[in-house]
Amino acid sequence: GCHSLTNMAALGAAEVIAQLESAAKVLMAPPSLVSHEQRQHAEHIFLSFRKSKSPFAVCKHILETSKVDYVLFQAATTIMEAVVREWVLLEKNSIESLRTFLLTYVLQRPNLQKYVREQILLAVAVIVKRGSLDKTIVCNSIFHEVSHLISSGNPVVQTLACSILTALLSEFSSSTKTSNIGLSMEFHGSCKRIFQEDDLRQIFVLTVEVLQEFSRRENLSAQMSSVFQRYLALANQVLSWNFLPPNLGRHYIAMFESSQNVMLKPTESWRETLLDSRVMDLFFTVHRKIREDSDMAQDSLQCLAQLASIHGPIFPDERAQVDYLAHFIEGLLNMINGIEIEDSEAVGISNVMSNLISEFPRSILTAIPSELFSSFINCLTHLTCSFGKSAALEEVLDKDDMVYMEAYDKLLESWLTLVQDNKHFHKGFFTQHAVQVFNSYIQCHLAAPEGTRNLTTNGVTSRDEEEISEIQEDDREMFSDQLASIGMLGRIAADHCIPLLISLLEDRVTRLHGQLQRQQQQFLSSPGPASLDNKVLDDLYEDIHWLLLVTGYLLADDTQGETPLIPPEIMEYSIKHATEVDINTTLQILGSPGEKASSIPGCNRTDSVIRLLAAVLRASEVESRATRANLAELLSPQMGKDIMWFLKRWTKTYLLVDEKLYDQISLPLSTAFGADTEGAQWIVGYLLEKVISNLSVWIAEQDLANDTVQLLVTLVERRERANLVIKCESWWNLAKQYASRSPPLNYLPSSVQRTLMKALVLAGFAHVDTETKQQYWTEVLQPLQQRFLNVINQENFQQICQEEEVKQEIIATLEALCGIAEATQIDNVAILFTFLMDFLNNCIGLMEIYKNTPETVNLIIEVFVEVAHKQICYLGEFPSLCNQYYKLITFICEIFPEKIPQLPEELFKSLMYSLELGMTSMTSEVSQLCLEALTPLAETCAKAQEAESPLFAATRHFLKLVFDMLVLQKHNAELTDAAGEAFYTLVCLHQAEYSELVETLLSSQQDPVIYQRLADAFNSLTGSSTPPTLDRKQRMAFLKSLKDFMANVGGLLCVK
Repeated sequence: GCHSLTNMAALGAAEVIAQLESAAKVLMAPPSLVSHEQRQHAEHIFLSFRKSKSPFAVCKHILETSKVDYVLFQAATTIMEAVVREWVLLEKNSIESLRTFLLTYVLQRPNLQKYVREQILLAVAVIVKRGSLDKTIVCNSIFHEVSHLISSGNPVVQTLACSILTALLSEFSSSTKTSNIGLSMEFHGSCKRIFQEDDLRQIFVLTVEVLQEFSRRENLSAQMSSVFQRYLALANQVLSWNFLPPNLGRHYIAMFESSQNVMLKPTESWRETLLDSRVMDLFFTVHRKIREDSDMAQDSLQCLAQLASIHGPIFPDERAQVDYLAHFIEGLLNMINGIEIEDSEAVGISNVMSNLISEFPRSILTAIPSELFSSFINCLTHLTCSFGKSAALEEVLDKDDMVYMEAYDKLLESWLTLVQDNKHFHKGFFTQHAVQVFNSYIQCHLAAPEGTRNLTTNGVTSRDEEEISEIQEDDREMFSDQLASIGMLGRIAADHCIPLLISLLEDRVTRLHGQLQRQQQQFLSSPGPASLDNKVLDDLYEDIHWLLLVTGYLLADDTQGETPLIPPEIMEYSIKHATEVDINTTLQILGSPGEKASSIPGCNRTDSVIRLLAAVLRASEVESRATRANLAELLSPQMGKDIMWFLKRWTKTYLLVDEKLYDQISLPLSTAFGADTEGAQWIVGYLLEKVISNLSVWIAEQDLANDTVQLLVTLVERRERANLVIKCESWWNLAKQYASRSPPLNYLPSSVQRTLMKALVLAGFAHVDTETKQQYWTEVLQPLQQRFLNVINQENFQQICQEEEVKQEIIATLEALCGIAEATQIDNVAILFTFLMDFLNNCIGLMEIYKNTPETVNLIIEVFVEVAHKQICYLGEFPSLCNQYYKLITFICEIFPEKIPQLPEELFKSLMYSLELGMTSMTSEVSQLCLEALTPLAETCAKAQEAESPLFAATRHFLKLVFDMLVLQKHNAELTDAAGEAFYTLVCLHQAEYSELVETLLSSQQDPVIYQRLADAFNSLTGSSTPPTLDRKQRMAFLKSLKDFMANVGGLLCVK
């Protein structure tokens, strides 16, 4: 049997090997040929072998005689683990000889399997690492051996030397990727600090020597090239080293090491090595030499990118930083100007550029010779435009690997970093460059002849448009970062970019209008099936799409939450030109979207920011007129979405512009959109009409309907805007139409109806006067309640509840309730909660009726969860309301526990969160209700026996909460009963976790007396030899012991 293995002395080495080899055969066999038991048995043999005492002699014997790779691998692993485990017992010289044995072993066997060789070298690295801490094994001897191997000139030996260095590097580099050798984070940290001061530098010096040697040679054999490549990759690994700062705690070490793309921040001791300009020159030379080989080019550019990111204590002073940067930029410009950039270099080069700009302080950038700096910025401009064009081509050819797109993104990000700093660069510094990048972006996104969109290299327009629009995710999400940079560059050069956008948008909208009229004429003259070429329309729509996106990003910022401000560049631009502006003509251009802007007399004496908005309103007007002329099928839903998105973004920033928020304000903007202006009331009315029109025309286009109701929410989410909205008659018509569920609104997708309800509630509660509130109550909320009660109180409701019409009515009500909950704010929570509570009480009955219709059950629970999420945070002030709510939640868990695990994941998580909130942050009555809900849930989970279910994971989390509650917090007796019930079920479900919680609690005790009392108490509570089961008698006994337990240790550890 395998148990005899632990007693190594009893078996001869040959027998051990035979046993391990047959176990390896089992593990390597296809699953179908071996039983689960055989496999477990074989694994056990290896595990117990690895734990055996002083296995060194046997392992050496195995390495020298066995022919099975897997057994060799396990022998290496065993040596590695045993050395660390028995370190204190071993003689220094036996450790030395073990290391020498392993190195020689690898040297003599060039044909070892790669995974075996790597594992043996890892064992060597671990020995070196463990030795570095008590200075027993000096690293230098190993470097001596390695440099000896390198100078052999034999590629096989040089490759091995590289593998040894790589193993050392990996083992010391981090505490997370390392061979898990049972040592603490702090231990790894100290080893890493010692290593990075000196040994790491020695590795770098050796590597640089090899690279210098190779870069001098003319023609390299394939074998030589492969060695070159290995050392280049090693150099990259050294330069990507995450230098550990002195004295970080363990928590920070872990955080520090998880950080992705590391910038180079070496310690002072690296000064001579890295600031030597010959090192930097070498990497430029190497790149020129190997750039045809795309794999190596990636490594050499990554080395340059790391050298470009160098910062920190390595620089003695600013002068040193300026010299380094200037020398680097010269080398970079020489390299770029001398080559035709390959696809495989684009991302690497943009990383180098981006690191220089993000890591060197502005003051250093501007201190390099000014001609050099402007050459650098010109180069950045040229690359940005050129990568942008290539990125557009990648889009057309639909390449899988979008290298230029990635490179372009990186460079645009760098522009953002540069232009947002006006401390170091005077105002107009980047204007010309911004114009070039902006123009090039616009050109790539417009159709021929003005633009180059969809032209492949030979000038042919590419593939079928139809299929393109189907598969793309939304551009405004996909390209938001790019658009934000382009928008920012457009603001820097507003004098050029705003007029450009006006003329392009006005032109395309006029052409669109003309094209739609021609199509209408054709319909009228030949009513037969259309034989029209839609290419003209498609091109116009795609042009307008990009122009709207760029305009939206130029005029306003993305904001989460806070009130967005008009960007200062836009405000200054409008103020600067205000003297040339005629306000009345400006308002006329704004207020007559049905007319061509250019046909209005004096149209050039208008404010351009307003005229740009007016151009978008003209697009919207063309769309509205086409729908009235029954041409909706010729329209583009994408354009409809873009217009809604733009108007929502614009509304947040410009509508009712608040003068208090600005140092200076543009008269045209405050006259057109300020508070108490006709302009503001007119535009609110216009937008509202547009929303209503969209909701009746675009019922089938869910995304467009969604964008439309989002605009509506934006119009009403701030009280000042909402007050303008409720003055419009069309608003009340919309509200009544929604409340009466009449077409077309009742056909809208449910998510849209939910948001529409949210908007209606926000507006209804925005106004202070009671009359409006009352009108709102009678016209919107009461009908909702009445209809619902009428349906469920019918005598034959049980019989008709599954009819489609009835189900639709119920679902529509539930969706509306979610919308009401979403509109909760501090000043309406009490009214809304009371209103919702009437429904929630009725919902329990509905759960019973619809228990076999999962989507209805889920929606009912979703209403509960929405109420919890949006309202419970305010309800602490209303304990009685909280109680009512949690009674229902507990009731659901007690009556329908089996429905809970079937909920969709997000909904399930939210429900669990509501329970946790009630258990931990509310009154003790609520806490007790939540604890009562846990028992049925845990029992359901125990019955299902699915260890992977989300409910299983959630109950594990609750076990810890209840454990802490019982052991660490003071509370009253009723609560202890509820907690005890839940606790027993949870302990039955998660016995291993429970023991772990007890272990952790005990091991953290400093005081031996408390330790003993706790240990005894837990022992008598759950120390019996039989595991607890869900059995009534056992449960009663447990609850009785729990009372004794609480009497014994209650308050012993209370934190509160």
